[in-house]
Amino acid sequence: MVQVHRLSRGHKILLWVFVLGLFVPGMIGFIEKFAIFVRMLYTAEQGGFTIVPVLTYLLVACGMLCLFAWAVTHGMFRDIERPKYDMLEREKELDHDEGIEWEQER
Repeated sequence: MVQVHRLSRGHKILLWVFVLGLFVPGMIGFIEKFAIFVRMLYTAEQGGFTIVPVLTYLLVACGMLCLFAWAVTHGMFRDIERPKYDMLEREKELDHDEGIEWEQER
């Protein structure tokens, strides 16, 4: 069985401060640039050609954000080490069914 290392409360707080320290400025910069883009659409004739790529980017980014939120809420990141051990155990079972024996663990 794999031992899962739990983060202490201090480490969790530090992690969230670091994440928010990167995420919030990035979000502010994105909102600012998006506001400039929207303003340019209404004031400049040259800005209209960029609406399709920007909308495509926003839709893809929104989809990725939804997938990430779904993965977090369904516990996909709780034990990221377990799938590799599950794969090895299944491989060992399949090999055993075919008559192939692995060396004993030491």
